[in-house]
Amino acid sequence: MTGRTPTALTIAGSDSGGGAGIQADLKTFLACRVHGMSAVTAVTVQNSLGVQGFYELPARAVAEQIESVASDIGVDAAKTGMLASVSIIEAVATTVGRLGIRAFVVDPVAASQHGDPLLRPDALDALRELILPLALIATPNLGEVRLLTGVDVASRTDMARAGEAMLALGPEWVLIKGGHLAGDAAVDLLTDGTQTHELAAPRRDTAHTHGSGDTLAAAICSALARGESVPDSVRFGKWFISGSVADSFALGSGLGPVGQFWRVRDLP
Repeated sequence: MTGRTPTALTIAGSDSGGGAGIQADLKTFLACRVHGMSAVTAVTVQNSLGVQGFYELPARAVAEQIESVASDIGVDAAKTGMLASVSIIEAVATTVGRLGIRAFVVDPVAASQHGDPLLRPDALDALRELILPLALIATPNLGEVRLLTGVDVASRTDMARAGEAMLALGPEWVLIKGGHLAGDAAVDLLTDGTQTHELAAPRRDTAHTHGSGDTLAAAICSALARGESVPDSVRFGKWFISGSVADSFALGSGLGPVGQFWRVRDLP
């Protein structure tokens, strides 16, 4: 990457409240020193209290955004967020596959942190069959693991079984995010079926974690864009999200966002 700035593309929905989605991804890309680009899949009506609605873009418009930046600027790594519908998933899978984007992070977003749905019910099969087989790494939380595989994770022992079930859907690596499990530490499990790594960080006493999943996946994507290995990219992502949660803040009347600013605040 010497001599040019690495590039990262987010394929996701917008968040009008600025805490998650494309807005969180672009802030993360900036703080991680890569050039961020976007392909908007949907526009959400959203604030700190939840998602009041969303409007999908035409699938063709999503595909054309990806094609436009890839053909001119180039994509060193890409990530997904809210893909919304079967038609958008099909368009993204076809375009990413044809362009040969290998450093592809799939964050299988199905619902907001408030529990509001961000994926049409009939789109889960398309996510399993079309998007996950393209992933260099998938980053599901425990709720998404249950939706995609039927595996309930109630303990750290269950996380290995969840990793195997997710790998069976086709990604090369899986990061099972264990933040919703009880314990003093937030422990995630990274596996490719051969190598397994546990990544732990102290649990922060805050409710303001809006955008945490997007931020983690975007930080991993940033490190991949810089040419790091998957394990090193995930370690970087864990470090970055830990700092962002520690720097979270109240906003509005509900859940505030994590703060990506911590890494750039003191720069001259």
